[in-house]
Amino acid sequence: MTQHSSITGQSARQTTANADDIRLLVLDIDGTISGRSNQVREPVKQAIRAAQAKGIQVAIATGRMYRSALRFHAEIGSRLPLMAYQGAWIQDPTNGTTHRHWSVPKPLVLQLLDDFEQPELRHLLSVHFYIDDQLVVREITEETRLYAERSGIEPIVVGDLRRTLTTEPTKVLALSDDSALITKLLGNLRQKYPPAELYLTTSVATFFEATHPLVSKGTAVRYLAEEILGWQAANVMAIGDNFNDVEMLEYAGIGVAMAESPEAVKAIAQWVAPSVETDGVAAAIEQFLLQ
Repeated sequence: MTQHSSITGQSARQTTANADDIRLLVLDIDGTISGRSNQVREPVKQAIRAAQAKGIQVAIATGRMYRSALRFHAEIGSRLPLMAYQGAWIQDPTNGTTHRHWSVPKPLVLQLLDDFEQPELRHLLSVHFYIDDQLVVREITEETRLYAERSGIEPIVVGDLRRTLTTEPTKVLALSDDSALITKLLGNLRQKYPPAELYLTTSVATFFEATHPLVSKGTAVRYLAEEILGWQAANVMAIGDNFNDVEMLEYAGIGVAMAESPEAVKAIAQWVAPSVETDGVAAAIEQFLLQ
């Protein structure tokens, strides 16, 4: 397939994938199918339904909690397993089958807590644990309140998070309204924890996220496509907007980044869609799947 020009004026890399071969469309939630309204707009839903009418299956891959992502899974009419927590938790809402659940090893969780509780950081970070699909926090900060409101989740306040580690968390999250602080924290901890120990990423500029080292949306989408559905990367189109989407955009035969994506994310996509607020996912579906 020839390289497509982007509506936003940027098309980064070519692909040998053929749009006619696409059987699976994988969508991120926040910044991709859901913007400021925290809802999926009607033009996006219409485009997804049109793709499904052509026999293309649609799935969600998100950093959100499984419970928080369920309403989006239902809204887009997906019949496939839902990939939550960057792919650490893969579960089929139709029958409850859990295909994968990888947690963060307890010794590394304790080390991360020590890192977050350094004197210069303790009062600047809100720390979240995700245990058995519950949001567990040491205290309710303003960042936690806003996060919980958008996620539709009631946090469980425990004070000392170390007391919760009879069960390993699926994900560890540190939030700050200072994006520069999160960028610095990510850089520092990537030097301390190699990829073989922890998968570290950001889903938005103010979220530092840590999961099991084998976790990424890329490994999750590969598992769904190849192990569950029996397809290949050339049969997959993926759309995302941030660094936690990079691995699945690299894996997919067609990878699309949203207009608001960081430049490094746009650089690995075949096409850059319009913004989430102008229904960029609908434009991408029209461009590749409905011609």
